[in-house]
Order: sequence, then structure tokens, then C-alpha cells
Amino acid sequence: MLILGIESASTQVGCAIGGHEGVLASIHSSRGKRHAEVLTPQIDIVRRQARIELDEISLVAVDIGPGLYTGLRVGIASALAIAYARSLPMIGVPSLDLLAFPMRFTNKLIVTVMDARRGEVFSACYRTVPGGVQRVRDFHVGTPDELAIELMAAGEDLLLVGDGALRHRDCFRGLGKVELADHGFAFPTASSLVQLAHAQALREQFVQPSEIRPLYLRLPDVDIGWSTRDGRVSG
Repeated sequence: MLILGIESASTQVGCAIGGHEGVLASIHSSRGKRHAEVLTPQIDIVRRQARIELDEISLVAVDIGPGLYTGLRVGIASALAIAYARSLPMIGVPSLDLLAFPMRFTNKLIVTVMDARRGEVFSACYRTVPGGVQRVRDFHVGTPDELAIELMAAGEDLLLVGDGALRHRDCFRGLGKVELADHGFAFPTASSLVQLAHAQALREQFVQPSEIRPLYLRLPDVDIGWSTRDGRVSG
């Protein structure tokens, strides 16, 4: 099984290809708001790096958000176009799950914090479990100060990851037992997307393209709400 993963929920856009053998190739770039211009050439580059043809892809995975409105729509639209054209199933993975997954070896409470602009952040909390992480506090949008107050009440050792944590680090410095993941982990990656999608595909947790919905947490970004479920994110 070969999976094409498309990630575009942040200022970074990327794609990756992988399957049973792990991630075969991936590419990411940050070009401002030029997601639509960058993504199509990226898919061709990563296909050639993996030495495969697009007709060998058997599943399309996509970051469904939350994230920046325009980038998120570009990624989902591109993923849907490929899936519909080739009659392929899909898997959607939330961006905050993708941020948490590389932190799965810590014993601290993982807090994913994405910059939501407008002085707000998207956030969620996770604990490590065998093979991955488990979401223990669902997705939320609010100010960094509101998140800091919530985390202070938790009174735990914390690992904060994401561009929102780095941008608003001053809000979290007074919390005590807090570690900030470095900039190399600041954005969701297509490599994590392929790994998580592969684990879900083995459990046949894929859907048809018509069932993919972007996850928006804030109006007026969108007039369609999508309620999410707590769930284990395993590799």
C-alpha cells in the first residue's frame, strides 16, 4: 500500500509518500501564501524521489485542520481532486495530532499549540501510549493567556510544541515545569501524516472522498462545523 500525504494547514506546505516500508520521500517548503502554486510541483517531485507513478498510489491522506483557512482549503481540494480522479479512498488526520506524534517518546503532558492568527492559538493535549499518543483534551481555539491559565491549573510537567508555542512563549514562561520543543517541530509534517494514515489504513479506517470535511474551530472562517472525537493516534 502506497500513501500520498498532503499537508498544508500552516504556513508550511508539504507532501510525502510512504507505506509498509515507512516514508519513502517527503518535501516541505514555506513560501508565504503560495500554497496553490507550490503544492502541485511538490507532488511531482516527491513522486519522482520515491520512484513511483501516481497510478501506484492506493490511498490519499490529508491534514484536515484546524489551520490557516486558505492553505487548508488548497491542500484538501488538491487531495480530493486526486482521490476522485483515481477513485481512491482517503484518510483525514487533524493537524494537532500531527504535531503531537513526533513527541510520543516524552513522559510529559504534550500540548500542541498552533498559531491561529488574530491573537489566538489552536490547541489540544495528549499523553503518550504504546505506539503513539492519546488525545486527552480536544481541540480548542482561544488566546495564549487563556491557555496558560488552563495549563497552570493542570500543575503538570508540560511539553509545548508548535509555532503558536514559540510565537507566544512569553505567555508560558511563568508556568514552571514547561519545555518548548524547538523550531524543527513547529509545524505539522507530511511524514507524520503518512505514518498515522498508514496505521489507520491497516485498521481499514479510511473514508470516501465525499466524507472528508475540514476542521474549522472559528467563525467567520467557515459556516460548516465539524465535531471531532477523542481517539488514539498510533503509529
